Amino acid sequence: MLFRNFKTVLSVFLLVLLFTSISFSSFSQKINYKIEFPAPQTHYTSVTIEVNEIKDKESIDFVMPVWAPGSYLIREFAKGLESVKSDSDIEKISKNVWRVKTNGKSSVKIMYDVYGFEHSVRTSFIDASHAALIPTSIFMYVDGMKNEQATLEIEKPNDWKTISTSLKNKDGKENIFEIPNYDILADSPIEIGNQEILEFEAAGVKHSVVMYGKGNYDEAKITKDMAKVVEAATKVWGENPAEDYKFLVHNSARGGGGLEHLNSTSLVVDRMSYGTQRGYLGFLGLVAHEYFHLWNVKRLRPFALTNYDYTQEQHTNLLWIFEGFTSYYDELLLTRAGFVDDNYYLNTLSGNISAAENKKGRHVQPVTEASFDAWIKAYRPNENSGNTTVSYYGQGSVYAAMLDLMIIESTDAKKNLDDVMRYLYNEYYKKQKRGYTDEEFQAAVGIIAGKPFKSFFDNVVYGTQVPDYATYLGYAGLKLMVSENTSKATLGIRTSESGGNLKVRSTERDGAAYKQGLNVNDEIIAADNFRVTSNGELAEILQYKGVGEEVVLLIARDGLLQTLTIKLEADDTKGYRIDKIDNPSKKQQKVYEKWFEKK
Repeated sequence: MLFRNFKTVLSVFLLVLLFTSISFSSFSQKINYKIEFPAPQTHYTSVTIEVNEIKDKESIDFVMPVWAPGSYLIREFAKGLESVKSDSDIEKISKNVWRVKTNGKSSVKIMYDVYGFEHSVRTSFIDASHAALIPTSIFMYVDGMKNEQATLEIEKPNDWKTISTSLKNKDGKENIFEIPNYDILADSPIEIGNQEILEFEAAGVKHSVVMYGKGNYDEAKITKDMAKVVEAATKVWGENPAEDYKFLVHNSARGGGGLEHLNSTSLVVDRMSYGTQRGYLGFLGLVAHEYFHLWNVKRLRPFALTNYDYTQEQHTNLLWIFEGFTSYYDELLLTRAGFVDDNYYLNTLSGNISAAENKKGRHVQPVTEASFDAWIKAYRPNENSGNTTVSYYGQGSVYAAMLDLMIIESTDAKKNLDDVMRYLYNEYYKKQKRGYTDEEFQAAVGIIAGKPFKSFFDNVVYGTQVPDYATYLGYAGLKLMVSENTSKATLGIRTSESGGNLKVRSTERDGAAYKQGLNVNDEIIAADNFRVTSNGELAEILQYKGVGEEVVLLIARDGLLQTLTIKLEADDTKGYRIDKIDNPSKKQQKVYEKWFEKK
């Protein structure tokens, strides 16, 4: 009995060690990484990995990840590698694994070059001015040694002055960093160059805003406002686990986007967006979204992502929570932080409902299936995706709002979705040191709300039933106004224009074009014998036609001309607007106030 208890205690300790990435003060160096930039203008970096203290091993396998956590797509990072060699015998044994023979030696090295010239938050970009590195696209790991401590040495060009990363310096050396384990390295993007660094403190944590590239931002304003976002997010969770958090911001002509990491985030921002209200709120919303991930997915995770497997997909039904709820909060937090009023948020929610309900795929794909299939559908859309899929971001955000209202109403405005998130964080991340399952999420909602909401989960979340918006919004003294435009005649297509050519980009399921044979990639040359070269010219002809009337299209399909006669159908797109009722009850007022945390 004592032996079994000892094994149990040992197993729990090892799981805690793995999940929380504990590092000891005596920092070993069995693995040493080094990167250099001999010619950054060519978009290459050179990597060396040395493995020491090898005992009783005939070979060492070096593995290149195929995806980056937070971005659920197999990206095949090995495609960027060149000139892979070793100081020992080496053989490539699969698409992303190289085997090095030890030949009785106690240490071996692998060396390779990486080409990085894809400008996104999920990939690495290197040029003459800087390097923005996503570690999973740069660094292999040693199979069976992911949990070993290591060091990283960065040999930067002489005219690059600064290295910015959430990794900690080793022995006070500015270019050598401690790596507690590979997961920490993988989750620590690196910016190297001459970036500007702004600093602020919020929620008791030092934050750095690492600015690469010019932009029309006001330093004092953005640090003050980002601090408000941090405080609002921290209030949801009750504590802030960050240490010297870093926002790595790439100001670009083609922003934006973001990717969350354990103690930092990478953001791409339109460099001129800070100067308009819409652009600036978009920036703060992006900051709120990625910062909320500090808790929601980087620490509190789906069970399937408790430990990362960098070699294959890790499927989960729960991305609608981890991305959708984060999208919900990134909008709500701007209201709670005082950047916009509640009417602004209600307009945003109206738009989200409109986007969700007008997508044909919402009658085909449940949001849980969209989560599971992210790897093969969300990041690989085609011309038919709108007819068959939903966004776990957008749909999840709407469902989060409805769940929030349901919880507030059922607890007489004493609890809300914040309480569910805190419960999950404390129970699964802090106490059990693991991610949670679908069933455990539903159980947590039931514990906080006092009701299981089984019908909502069964029919809406795991099915394709439309939520009872009228009831849920009614809890807060709101009503959903729905408008239809069935008198408008439409082909049911989306088009693209290029060089004076008008092509069909997609057709809506069960629309006129879909049913009557107008296809994607058809070039529309003329309508009713009038030449058309743009969507505006086609729309001008269609605006004078009624539902049931016909339009004669001259098209080119695969280089061959043909004529199609299409009977126009009614536009089934609906408009959604949330209004406040005139005389809300006291309970409705309480629900509304709790929703926005007005008290």
